[in-house]
Amino acid sequence: MEKLRLSKEDIKKELKGIKNTEALSRFSRKYLGKKGILKKFLRSIKDLPQEKRAKTGREVNELKYFLEKQIELRKKKIENVNINTSNKEKIDITVPGKKIKVGHLHPLTQIKRQIEGIFTTMGFSVVEGLEIETEWYNFDAVNMPKDHPSRDMQDTFWLKRKKKEGEKFLMRTQTTAVQVRYMEKNTPPFRIIVPGKVYRYEATDASHEVHFHQCEGLLVDREVSIANLKAVLEMFLERFFGKGLEFRWRPSYFPYVEPGLEIDIRCSLCKGKGCSACGGTGWVEVLGAGMIHPSVFRAAGYVSNEWKGFAFGVGIERLAMIRYRIGDIRLFYSGDLRFLDQF
Repeated sequence: MEKLRLSKEDIKKELKGIKNTEALSRFSRKYLGKKGILKKFLRSIKDLPQEKRAKTGREVNELKYFLEKQIELRKKKIENVNINTSNKEKIDITVPGKKIKVGHLHPLTQIKRQIEGIFTTMGFSVVEGLEIETEWYNFDAVNMPKDHPSRDMQDTFWLKRKKKEGEKFLMRTQTTAVQVRYMEKNTPPFRIIVPGKVYRYEATDASHEVHFHQCEGLLVDREVSIANLKAVLEMFLERFFGKGLEFRWRPSYFPYVEPGLEIDIRCSLCKGKGCSACGGTGWVEVLGAGMIHPSVFRAAGYVSNEWKGFAFGVGIERLAMIRYRIGDIRLFYSGDLRFLDQF
């Protein structure tokens, strides 16, 4: 009977120390199992005197009911703890943190900003122009008459809309179209660059696209020579590509400059040995330039013998392809993140 009179507080204390279902099962078997403590008491009741059997039976049943209720409450509490623990995020402070992926500028935007940064340190201002231009500013004003080859339908996107009788709109084929527009509204001396998108109606391949980016440069003053032109462009190339760059000047033709020049640099893909990117020559054309043609000054309303200047144009995609050794211009417009994430 002394064993039967186990304190309920002692049972609660023992239950409180149980933290999992396995331990709770052992506790249940200890008291309520076939060989448990209460079963032993129940089997021994028959050996008690008649007057004590009923009272002892009630006490054993009360204790059994109390244990069953406490075990059930403890089971629910353990289950709730397990659910909360499983839902709670586990943090291992020894694991390296996850790198947050953020967006970045397109490689062409990066190159464009680098070009602008170099020229602004040399005193050039950045100017924007119209992408939809008139025939006059895109061709006539820059010394490209009606019969010029660049007006061929295979090169130009002409628009149906007309400004006035005899004058048509088009998608500009070159940022040179900004030259006369700017000179009409500004008095020299000045030096500007005009980065922007241009359009050509031609077949797309590894080195040609129907739209791409150019950067036009224009410097006008009273005393300007071809030596100034070479100094500015050589400084730009050295700052952009780094010192030790191998390049060459050669004569060329552009209708809006006289004389016209081009700069070639050693092909970065084949190191001058000759490949498909450089046409087997080992050299890649980078930019064209020259002294502004007098007819361009006259179209802008300047006295041609009073002002002098030079202009140049460079393809932004071409600079990017040379610097990063990219063999296909179409990659810039593919939207392929495997390509873009490299920059």
